[in-house]
Amino acid sequence: MSERASLHIKGRVLVGPEDVRDELWVVDGRVTFERPPAPRAVDEPRTLHGWVLPGLVDAHCHVGLDAHGPVDDSTSEKQALTDRDAGALLLRDAGSPSDTRWIDDRADLPRIIRAGRHIARTRRYIRNYAHEIEPGDLAAYVRREARRGDGWVKLVGDWIDREEGDLSACWPRWAIEEAIAAAHEEGARVTAHCFAEDSLRDLVEAGIDCVEHATGLTQETIPLFAEHGVAIVPTLVNIATFPTLAAGGEAKFPRWAAHMRDLHARRYETVRAAWDAGIPVFTGTDAGGSLAHGLVGQEVAELVRAGIPALDALAAATWNARDWLGRPGLTEGASADFVVYETDPRTDVRVLGTPSHVVLRGRIVR
Repeated sequence: MSERASLHIKGRVLVGPEDVRDELWVVDGRVTFERPPAPRAVDEPRTLHGWVLPGLVDAHCHVGLDAHGPVDDSTSEKQALTDRDAGALLLRDAGSPSDTRWIDDRADLPRIIRAGRHIARTRRYIRNYAHEIEPGDLAAYVRREARRGDGWVKLVGDWIDREEGDLSACWPRWAIEEAIAAAHEEGARVTAHCFAEDSLRDLVEAGIDCVEHATGLTQETIPLFAEHGVAIVPTLVNIATFPTLAAGGEAKFPRWAAHMRDLHARRYETVRAAWDAGIPVFTGTDAGGSLAHGLVGQEVAELVRAGIPALDALAAATWNARDWLGRPGLTEGASADFVVYETDPRTDVRVLGTPSHVVLRGRIVR
């Protein structure tokens, strides 16, 4: 017996930047663009009207983490639900000390791609977040987290050095070369937290795949990123907190505070220059540390403020991001994970903050 459609979408289905359809059906939890057999009246599928995007991607968040470290499952659930209700249905968890594998068994929660636990230099990151180790152990820890994660490993590339009173690189070149090679041997990609300038060249030349924040990009390193195809996830909603952070630490670390303010002041210029150079840019919020979840729409708006055209900013949160992470969008037979809006998000990306419906695995969950 043929499966019948449970949902029928009419409006404008944004399958890709240049591919817009008028209709979409959900059959057995999956997308189809082929009209299903005519149902009996009692089986008539529910019809939704509007503008449809693939489920949004938050490519840098932390489910299972708050400002103090790991959280319980109830808090993790609330974080995941908040992201889901904001339309973020695919999350790249860029480091968490919590075991959130149980989320994979929940049909009502977003899909998560995990990077394992952060790997940091001893006393060079937020307490209770990371494995804190020395350079000689880096490759071994990278191998372990590569096997625990979902194809990604997360390093802390720089952090404040208390003796220097400013941001500085955490790892010697030989250690990151060994570590990145080890991750690639395990089939994992590597990303790194980097605020400042001086860790970037070594990481890129050692073969890193992505850099988080990347506020320290300069005229010298932007071409290097472009040449090597290294992606960035700017997390602009997080960078907006730099002045507050600087004010809190200025009395003890004035050099660091001044540096953070400078990175903040040129954040939009940096992101636009990276995009102009052809560096892949993706959306991420850094939610789950001190930031709330559910901010992916705000991050897209921040990319537009930085000067990235609206369609490209949308792509950074949908089509391009899903391709980069190896997950399907609105393709024939794919899981029906999409978001419906009342107006065209290409005209005004601020509509992303108010989805009319969220559909996950073929079910309306919001």
